[in-house]
Amino acid sequence: MADYNAVGILLAAGESSRMGRPKGLLPWRGTTLLEYQMNSLLQGGCDKVVVVTGKYDVEMAPLLKDRPGVIRAYNPKYLEGKTTSVKAGVWELPDGIHSVVLLAVDQPRPAWVIEKVLRLHTDFGADVTSPGYDGHGGHPLVFDAQLRPELAAITEEGEGVREIFRKPDIDHHRVKFDSAIVRLDINTPEAYENALATYAELAKSQL
Repeated sequence: MADYNAVGILLAAGESSRMGRPKGLLPWRGTTLLEYQMNSLLQGGCDKVVVVTGKYDVEMAPLLKDRPGVIRAYNPKYLEGKTTSVKAGVWELPDGIHSVVLLAVDQPRPAWVIEKVLRLHTDFGADVTSPGYDGHGGHPLVFDAQLRPELAAITEEGEGVREIFRKPDIDHHRVKFDSAIVRLDINTPEAYENALATYAELAKSQL
């Protein structure tokens, strides 16, 4: 059985209610946000990407078809909250992996950001690694694959993955960034327009 270094879980199951249209299908950097994120995860060090779909599964399916390294995971419970999508992705993870990279489709990240967080996660041997900017946490989150059972057990009541961060014996390493790129989140049409205007500058490589 093949050993994979890292596998990404890309959350794209939400309703995009505040955006008014599917966030994953928004035009982004010459492609769609969904494809941009898949490419970033693969280029940033993930051997495979599990894309979790939900409300817009039918619309997204053609973009995921015949894509090497991409696993489509439909989450029928997407209305019950983001934790159901994380768990749907965890169930599809292959065996023999070292790290799990968790990212939402509305958090555009260039490949160098993912590569840096993943590399430092491996270097430090932490349980969980996350980027930070100006004292605040960001994304993507990288988990040691041994935390798979904990990821599969998260609940909405426990605030999802925060449950894992709160465990007293968890070794959490935060990687400091000098760019707000690690905090970028696109939830509304205004945020989308603003991100389109500022992304090129925000996303400049600092490696």
